[in-house]
Amino acid sequence: MLELGVLSLSDRQVRLGTGERVGHGERLDEIVGHATLAERVGLDLFALGEHHTLDFAVSSPAVVLAAVAARTSRIRLTSAVTVLPILDPVRLYQDFATLDLLSHGRAEIIAGRSAYAEPFEMFGEHLADADALFDEKLRLLLALRERERVTWRGRFRPPLTDAPITPRAEPGSLPVWVGVGGSPTSAERAGRLGLPMVLGYIGGPLSHARRAVDLYREAGERAGHPAERLKVGISTHFYAAASEQDARDVHPYYYEYLRPKTPGGRGFVVSAEAFADGMRRGNAIMIGTPAQLVEKILDAHQTLGLDRFYGQIDWGGLPREQVAESIHRFAEAVAPVVRTHTDSQPSVATR
Repeated sequence: MLELGVLSLSDRQVRLGTGERVGHGERLDEIVGHATLAERVGLDLFALGEHHTLDFAVSSPAVVLAAVAARTSRIRLTSAVTVLPILDPVRLYQDFATLDLLSHGRAEIIAGRSAYAEPFEMFGEHLADADALFDEKLRLLLALRERERVTWRGRFRPPLTDAPITPRAEPGSLPVWVGVGGSPTSAERAGRLGLPMVLGYIGGPLSHARRAVDLYREAGERAGHPAERLKVGISTHFYAAASEQDARDVHPYYYEYLRPKTPGGRGFVVSAEAFADGMRRGNAIMIGTPAQLVEKILDAHQTLGLDRFYGQIDWGGLPREQVAESIHRFAEAVAPVVRTHTDSQPSVATR
């Protein structure tokens, strides 16, 4: 069955109509509320991003997910993504093993490289080393997950000599996925290691996403990993609307979310026309009525062989009540139809 979940990147946007930026505490309250609602209405997954600038509220997903764990009992809790190149894998493992124990085996890590330069400077790493940092620290993280005592030597961290790694996650738990933004190198590495992959699918047609997924599965098969181990998820911008007009009406929030906030800064302008085009069948933006979203999710499942789908729910300063309504429609009008159509289908797309 295709697992369905929601994702927050914790962005702090200026509230449309007031010009005020939401505070960190208010934003955290919203996020915990969205996560607990997602469990109540029957979704499978809640994912939370990590960022290190004033534009976001969450720099430590494990801490916030622990607050969610205390208020839930079933939904799986994952980072999305953990910025692995700037972190100590030992501390990261300890944090998420603690979350795993507190949540009774529900914790996961999606490890990625980050699209932002600021964390590298903040934590004393060089952006030019991002790929090498990620590769080395990912391999160490996997070793820490597998062994209670670890001896290890690498380029970027002091060596470990028979180091006791504690606490330990519950046996057989704490999955590690690789978050990929479309880089062929990243997709191939995830496949070689036999790790499940989450693809950030935020623009373009499904055929573009299919290329990354094919590279991933081909690399995994060459490395000798069984097909059932090569799991694929996607995350994408999401809003389950009450009507087509309701879907069109969220464009100002989408525009605000993605526009450059400083002259020449990071971001891009999404016109109303480009927004409408992205919502059409075959394109990435998962914003529309429940019937339209069912169609698009099933298309993605058929084309990519999905095991997981994450809808990014609370972007651009969307009001809390509006996000909650979207979560309800996702769980009550979209998820039952998607689950019916994917329950008996294979999870690997035919090439």
